[in-house]
Amino acid sequence: MAARLETLPLRHVLTVPTMGSAVRIARETTEQILMEWGISPRHPSVDPALLILSELVTNSVRHAASLSPNVTVIYAAGQDTFAFAVHDRHPYQPPLYAAVTGTGGTGLGTVVELTLALGGTAVVRGDADGRGKSIWITLPL
Repeated sequence: MAARLETLPLRHVLTVPTMGSAVRIARETTEQILMEWGISPRHPSVDPALLILSELVTNSVRHAASLSPNVTVIYAAGQDTFAFAVHDRHPYQPPLYAAVTGTGGTGLGTVVELTLALGGTAVVRGDADGRGKSIWITLPL
């Protein structure tokens, strides 16, 4: 990726309850901020980014809600990069790349395959206290 996350000038944070409506709210918010940031809904990275985001938020709702009352989506963008993270307070850190080889969940396999096909990166980062994690997706624009 051409830009480091710290250098991406556009930022937005969304925190919603970890329930079914979180997926719709996160997706609608993503569409809205991309438009506000001047990123066309027709850009080839937008539809895959929305699917990736939906899969990650769905995973938080399905697997983390018992320990994480909220899910947070952190967005950042620059001239040639769109990045986002889905954060919850469940300590399990899924092995993203194992998902592609068939040893993980199919949703995460889709996330990694789409991310790599677009030339992006997917990284799991644990919270300092060990009680949560963020899955960061970085995509070229």
